[in-house]
Amino acid sequence: MAGIIDCPSPNYDERTLPISMVVLHYTGMQDAASAFRRLTDPEAKVSAHYMISEDGQVIRLVEEDKRAWHAGKSYWRGIADVNSASIGIELVNPGHEWGYRPFPDEQMAALVTLMMGIVPRYRITRGNIVGHSDVAPARKEDPGELFDWERLARLRLALPRPRTFLTDPHWSDSGFLLALERFGYDIVEPEAAVRAFQRRFRPENLDGVIDGECRAILLSLLTGGDKAAALRNGQH
Repeated sequence: MAGIIDCPSPNYDERTLPISMVVLHYTGMQDAASAFRRLTDPEAKVSAHYMISEDGQVIRLVEEDKRAWHAGKSYWRGIADVNSASIGIELVNPGHEWGYRPFPDEQMAALVTLMMGIVPRYRITRGNIVGHSDVAPARKEDPGELFDWERLARLRLALPRPRTFLTDPHWSDSGFLLALERFGYDIVEPEAAVRAFQRRFRPENLDGVIDGECRAILLSLLTGGDKAAALRNGQH
């Protein structure tokens, strides 16, 4: 891809699974230089395949066929070695610790261009394009509630937030958690899992409480509710 700068990190090893996921992160450091130093420091033992600066510059740190070390202890849809199954993309942003802020248009545009190549290349489904907080809900918050998932969703590069034909199935809390696990999340720490789900699909309220809106959104995601309801009602 034109415009990518290669700055190899020593922090990688061999994959043991085929690529089936994209995991999006923020760097969570004070500036891009600090993030780059950490992602290429052999002592840090962390890396990603790509890092995108706020002005849209894309840096390739690890070749896609190698296993970058970005997800840590994580889980998604039965996969415990998320690093082996994923492409990791770091977005330069100070994160919640250093002054979390929206992701600039130039950065998002570069991400879209990069993902337009990656997603069809590995036939990655929209449900497997996730945030770090989705795969590690008890540990991580990134890319966070200010990330523009809807921009990706409009381009079929992520699942959209269900907004229409929402119906509360009135599951018990344990029933909701079972459904959340079926969708893909690790529910070992239930409140963290609920908050991660909210951060992704209802970012305006991250209270960690299971309510009717959360239940309705999850039901729609599991059943393809928007599309199915539209078809039932003769809409296209």
